[in-house]
Formats: sequence, structure tokens, C-alpha cells
Amino acid sequence: MFKIVNKEVLNPTVTRIDVYAPFVARKAQAGQFVIVRATEDGERIPLTVADYDREKGTVAVIFQIVGATTYLLNTLNVGDSVADFVGPLGNPTHTEGLKKVAVVGGGVGCAIAYPVAKKLHDEGAEVHSIVGFRCKDLVILEDEFKAVSDKYVLMSDDGTAGTKGLVTDALKNLIESGEQYDEVIAIGPVIMMKFVCKLTKEYGIKTIVSMNPIMIDGTGMCGGCRLTVGGKTKFACVDGPEFDGHEVDFDEAMKRGASYKSGKDTSMKQRVISSKRRLNSYA
Repeated sequence: MFKIVNKEVLNPTVTRIDVYAPFVARKAQAGQFVIVRATEDGERIPLTVADYDREKGTVAVIFQIVGATTYLLNTLNVGDSVADFVGPLGNPTHTEGLKKVAVVGGGVGCAIAYPVAKKLHDEGAEVHSIVGFRCKDLVILEDEFKAVSDKYVLMSDDGTAGTKGLVTDALKNLIESGEQYDEVIAIGPVIMMKFVCKLTKEYGIKTIVSMNPIMIDGTGMCGGCRLTVGGKTKFACVDGPEFDGHEVDFDEAMKRGASYKSGKDTSMKQRVISSKRRLNSYA
């Protein structure tokens, strides 16, 4: 069992937990993920490593409450333990040789973008972070991004935080103002990454995207994160999660993702209650 040593509510639907997992913390790198199981009979879910502290032996994950498993995970508090915390898995972000990078994050995808920005900053690169949210109530990790960014640009759909508009608007303005990037790294909703790549392709800027949002099983066995990259079939969890965004077939990925949406899970709370009862039986 892996004990939760810190819990923080980042916004009404997003929570951060720090888990004591020294062997994972020892190896974790930006861009990688872990497989988490809240209870012994719970579902396995992939969550990206949001941060880590090798000395304390802790690893932070940030998750959005969207279904029964994340609802259950969110009921756990400091002192409670998760049944499984396996990793790190996936390939770490490649940052070698990069001198100036634009890191673009959208929504909860900023939880994945932040450790990438932090790694680049720690390696001495100039980091421009562009983050976007629907409104001010959903903004996360603002102070953390500012601490590792030479330039921080906050965008919101409704204009209640930062500047009204899309992350692509901000990125285009920076490029056209003369900023020259070795690379753009985009992490967020698939549709957002698609349009970031469409923009950067016009300017010939290499762009890396994280296909973490389409992962399900995390081992390559379920096939849910299958995608086409450069005309070849890849799996986000074992071949990625990061790929050359100009080679990703985003339309195919979005179409497959839509096929998994079956509407609201009306039995979610009942499933959570059942899982909690079984967990209590082990006490």
C-alpha cells in the first residue's frame, strides 16, 4: 500500500495527491506516468507524474474527477493509502540540446506540461509557458508555472483569467513578434494539440505532443490508445506518450476517443460505495 502524504484541491474538479513511493520517485522523469489503483478491487488508471521529490520519496499526480475511479480516488485523504502505484512508465520527455521552448498546456493537461517546463528550466533552457483554461475558476498551477518560466501567458475562453482567447492565439502572437523556438511542446485536449500543430507547421517549428489523454490501460494490451503516427500504428502508452505532432493523425484519434463516450455513468456513486465497503472489510 502507498500512503498519501499530501492532498490539495486545485479546483472543483481537479485534485493533487502526493504519494510516498520511494522506488518510483527515484526513477521518475518528466513525461512519464504511473498506474494507480485506489483499492484492491479497483480499476487501474494511468496518471502522469506531475512532480516528484527524490529525497522525500514522493510522487505527485494530478487527476480530474470524471468517473467512478477518480471519484473514489478523491475520497481518500492524507494518511490513507492507494493499493497500487506502479511506474514510472512511458518514455520521458526529450529535452537535450533545447535552448528555447514554448510549452503549451490546456486545462488539466497543464498537470503534464508543468513538469516538462520545470525540467527545461532546470536544464537552463529559456521557457515560454502558454496555458489555457475555460475560466478563472479552473486555473491550476499558476504559481508553479511562473516559477519555471521566463515568460508566462495565461489565456481563458471567457476572459476571466489572463487574456481572452485560445492558446493558439497567444502562440501565434509570440511567433509573429519574433520569438524563435527550437521546439514547441503541446499537452492538452486532442483538439487543442491538433490546432497547435496546424499552426506550428505553417512556421516550420518542430512540435511534440503528449497523447496521454487517450490512454486507458497503460500497457498496450487494450488497444484504446492506438493511433497512427507517420502512417504507422503506434500505442501512446508504450511507444510514447510523446510523438512528433506533425505526424499524428489527430482526426483518427478524436474519432476513436468519441466512440468510448457512453454518456453519464449513473451508477458511479453506487460503484464507489461498493468499493469502499469492500475496502473497509480489509481493515
